[in-house]
Amino acid sequence: MKPALQLALALVFASTGFAHAAKVDSQDAALLAARDAFESGNRARLAAVAPQLQGHVLWPYVEYWQLFLRLPAARSEDVRDFLSRYAGSVLAEQLRTDWLKVLARSGRWELFQEEYPLLSADDPDVTCYALLARSKRDDAVVREQFSSFWGAARDLPDGCLQLARTLSRSGQLGPAEAWARFRLLIDAGLMGAARRSLEFVPRGEAIDPRRLSGVIRAPSRFLKGPPGDLNKVADRELLIAAMTLASDSDPVSVAKLWGGGLSARFSSEDTKYVWLMLAMNGAQRHVPEALEWFGKAGALNDEQLAWRARISMRTENWTEVRNSIDRMSAVAKNDPVWTYWYGRAQRELGSPLEAEGYFQRIAGEHSFYGRLAADELGATLRLPPRAPLPTEAEVTDAAAVPGLARALALYRIDMRAEATREWLWTIRGMDDRKLLAAADLARRNEAWDRAISTADRTVVAHNFSVRYLAPYREVLAEKARSRDLEECWVLGVVRQESRFVTAAKSSAGAAGLMQVMRPTAKWAAQRTHMKNFSWARLREPEVNASLGTYYLRHVLDQFDGSPVLAAAAYNAGPSRAKLWRGTSAVEGAIFAETIPFVETRDYVKKVMANTVYYSAVLGTEPMPLKTRLGVVPPRREGVASIRTEPVLE
Repeated sequence: MKPALQLALALVFASTGFAHAAKVDSQDAALLAARDAFESGNRARLAAVAPQLQGHVLWPYVEYWQLFLRLPAARSEDVRDFLSRYAGSVLAEQLRTDWLKVLARSGRWELFQEEYPLLSADDPDVTCYALLARSKRDDAVVREQFSSFWGAARDLPDGCLQLARTLSRSGQLGPAEAWARFRLLIDAGLMGAARRSLEFVPRGEAIDPRRLSGVIRAPSRFLKGPPGDLNKVADRELLIAAMTLASDSDPVSVAKLWGGGLSARFSSEDTKYVWLMLAMNGAQRHVPEALEWFGKAGALNDEQLAWRARISMRTENWTEVRNSIDRMSAVAKNDPVWTYWYGRAQRELGSPLEAEGYFQRIAGEHSFYGRLAADELGATLRLPPRAPLPTEAEVTDAAAVPGLARALALYRIDMRAEATREWLWTIRGMDDRKLLAAADLARRNEAWDRAISTADRTVVAHNFSVRYLAPYREVLAEKARSRDLEECWVLGVVRQESRFVTAAKSSAGAAGLMQVMRPTAKWAAQRTHMKNFSWARLREPEVNASLGTYYLRHVLDQFDGSPVLAAAAYNAGPSRAKLWRGTSAVEGAIFAETIPFVETRDYVKKVMANTVYYSAVLGTEPMPLKTRLGVVPPRREGVASIRTEPVLE
């Protein structure tokens, strides 16, 4: 190794090489103490610790923390000095975002207007403050631009809430818009946000809070009683809310109630809205009648047409699959998902040459649908040639990039959220050679998730051995063999669950390589008679792999050996996977595409595609993706529950 690279990497490993440090050094301990002081708002403690950190690779964080805590009273010169010295960094972007919010809340609009154009990233709160500033000048475009925030199924941040109140007072946000948002939030299951949205409803139309609480608690019970005074908007909206919530579990019964004469008492627009709501809920629950309900709903957007196509797949109505995709926007039609399914529809409807044309469009893509399209064409998987490995000079240059050095230092002290933000911000716009060098730097530092994700971004020059790294392969392979599981499938699961980060922890509390939940870990440890088990040991690769593969084997057995179903159960829980099976056999690709949870749908596709690529990278017996997906067997009726243990729900 060249001396220059030795020196560069020595600096990285010494100050940022988290995989090589047996314990936190004194400066890192001081850094963590500073972080704790910042999080508790203790300016005095932070000031006392700060001098120990001069020259530390994470010194910019100490400066940021100190400046943030005095931001409301900070001089603009001090803020701009930081922004200038760290221009282009994620910290500068974060401070500018923080400062803009402070300026808006304190009414310092002139300074806000100067600084806002320099913000690179989108922040809904700041954007709404910018629109609020424009609204004070009677900007006619403000209402139109605000519609994307108003129409999003989430709580409004402070800037957007202030703008909404301003528009409401000026009459630009009326009762119709208020009720539309209420419906949106009820449909999304955001009950707190739905309640808060009622402040924009005129007082005379407001829903009684106690009645709304009753509907939220027991919507079906509410629907069994009289519908109320449907001349009143509050009663009409309460009834629609009850139907929306009840259809979550039983859309067929709600549709019978609605179609049995109740709909005749509502306006044409309300009638179409309810049919659309029922169609979407029904399609996501694989109710065949949903296709008929879509026909009563009027014009559909791309997302609604997507679910119309999905329920058509589940019922093998290929004419309607094609019709649904035909009605999508040009952007949606060109998505690989719908390119593939349009080709499938053409083939099923007797147009094989047209089908091949659609498959050829995406068959070269290294993705779930790219591989399925290639399978349809009979093309075997050939990995792209490996690009020349990064030179020593290229890795040296990557190690010298401040953002990457800070990211690795943050990973080493387990500040993972900040580290990931630093890394992602820094690699924006990098070309393939720089991405491969950064990925190699991450690999050398055992930052497996960053190595994989960075290598995954290359456009022309690829290294699939880094895209599909297999750290801890010996451990995972041994556990896979002991459970009679395919090694490549287990690696595909781990790549999707944790990217091989042993310290990974999800917001739901899942931990380690295979993201095992605490109740599941305890159950599996008892079943395998594991000695000296403790929650802390889930960071140990061997312990985590032992428990995770045991549970994976369990769900695979519970679901008749279907890896697609087992992957869905591992991610969303067996009880949900059981409901998604249906009463008849379903092609694996159709099952994957019609999973109602976006996260699980994406997860299952990626796990199965990962499996194919690990097989190619590791040189094991090849098997087409479509063959791996197979056919999902029907639900076994009469079985009260297949769940006998705590699961990952």
